[in-house]
Amino acid sequence: MKKYSLIFVVACLGGLAAIGLGKLFGSKQSSNEFAQNYLAKYASLTDGGQRPDFVAIAELVTPTVVHILTVVDQPQSRNEMQEINPFDFFGGRGFNMPQPGPRAGSGSGVIISQDGLIVTNNHVIDGATKIKVILNDKREYDAELLGKDVNTDLALLRISETNLPFAVIGNSDDVKVGQWVLAVGNPFNLTSTVTAGIISAKGRNLNINRGNGQQYPIESFIQTDAAVNPGNSGGALVSESGKLIGINTAIASETGQYAGYAFAIPSNLMNKVITDLQKFGTVQRGVLGVEITDVDGELADKLGLKEVKGVYVRNVKENSAAEDAGIKTDDVIISADGSETKSTPELQELIGKKNPGDIVKIKVIREGKEKIIDVKLKGLDGKTTLKVAEKTEVNKALDSEFETLTRSERLKLKIANGIKVKSLGAKSILKLAGVPSGFIITNVDKKPISTVTDFKAAFEGKKGAVLVEGVKEDGTPDYYAVKIGK
Repeated sequence: MKKYSLIFVVACLGGLAAIGLGKLFGSKQSSNEFAQNYLAKYASLTDGGQRPDFVAIAELVTPTVVHILTVVDQPQSRNEMQEINPFDFFGGRGFNMPQPGPRAGSGSGVIISQDGLIVTNNHVIDGATKIKVILNDKREYDAELLGKDVNTDLALLRISETNLPFAVIGNSDDVKVGQWVLAVGNPFNLTSTVTAGIISAKGRNLNINRGNGQQYPIESFIQTDAAVNPGNSGGALVSESGKLIGINTAIASETGQYAGYAFAIPSNLMNKVITDLQKFGTVQRGVLGVEITDVDGELADKLGLKEVKGVYVRNVKENSAAEDAGIKTDDVIISADGSETKSTPELQELIGKKNPGDIVKIKVIREGKEKIIDVKLKGLDGKTTLKVAEKTEVNKALDSEFETLTRSERLKLKIANGIKVKSLGAKSILKLAGVPSGFIITNVDKKPISTVTDFKAAFEGKKGAVLVEGVKEDGTPDYYAVKIGK
């Protein structure tokens, strides 16, 4: 009884303190009005003490989250075994002990289109030679890696299936600290696990991507206290309305297990990355070309700033977009395109969603005065034009379009794996060998082919004749000798 009395007293003291502060800072409301308005607002927020319908949200989202299994054929070298992986704190030092021979890994992913596009973390699939996706209903598929971005730790996969449940992407800019969220993933290889929590903070920078050797990492994580553990990487963080607002990526822990906080990549940044990967084959990264740090109290006093906020420019790189536009060392960036930049991660995220050639209105404080500067962003190559991923020599030689088979097509043809030749270019080595459109390729030099990535990899470094086996559209077996080089 004494314990509950103490809690009540503390609560009352907190309320009295709030009322007192209102008077102290010249509130126009009386203490009684302040209390009444506060209670009325609280009542409307809690809606009679009811929480969001977690059951309905879980039923909506769980089918869109998949389990990802990977295989890495190359054994780890002694040096790799001794190195510290920047994501060790997520999996836990020793959680995946170095092993000779092929290595296995697992994580989560989120279906974002009915025709099989899946987003996950790059560190989930990094180095994998085989990627398998297991749906919530236990169906299994070989996945093709469409692209990845190490600077944001994101990757885009595709499985060959249609009419899949998919997550509706929300606006991560609109999420607020304190709102309810659900984390859905596959911790410890336990499929379809749902946990609840709130958004604890936004714009968190952990420096894990910079620790991974990236020059221009973008980290502006959504922080949540929803329980996230090893295997949740690549899973969904969803809002009270069931919309995808983030991709769960890391946890803050000394043991590798959940210890209070988890971090997710905002959905708006994710959307930018996967759209670029689909459209261009590579991420279009607009860069300011400045070295920056957060403004703290000491720096604010030194610069004579009225408020302790903004991003301090420590250095402007030569021939950068910032230098061309006139941004200078000791400038304090306080907004970009009208959005406040109170911290480094916020500025990184805002610029990270822009393309080379985009013009961004940067507001700075220089010598006590505000100034707006139009900056035309450059890419990592120093150019203001968009960059399209170059085709490899293998792609040029094949000069063809392929599609992976759905599960029903494989069952109908009575084959375990294969890809279909959709179209053939005039100079395609497949066409020259007599391979017809519609042919299903199952093996290359006796090696099973499950995805387009497998097929292209089978031709890497090959010279002379390559045996391509498969079946015709009616299921009849056939084979061709495809010549590479002169």
